[in-house]
Amino acid sequence: MLAWSQRELAERSGLSVPTIKRLESGNGLLAIRLTTLKKLQSTLEAAGIRFIPENGGGPGVRIG
Repeated sequence: MLAWSQRELAERSGLSVPTIKRLESGNGLLAIRLTTLKKLQSTLEAAGIRFIPENGGGPGVRIG
């Protein structure tokens, strides 16, 4: 959606590249600290990503 590299997401969120790689390569439920999750969410929301609740098809995201 944003066409960011892992490095760019890491820099913008204040997280490490290995953390971003670990989260992206995960399958199913991820072990993630609440502070890490909040950093990612606020970074993405600042870039225009909106998180939407489940609407029959599951939770998702929108841009704009």
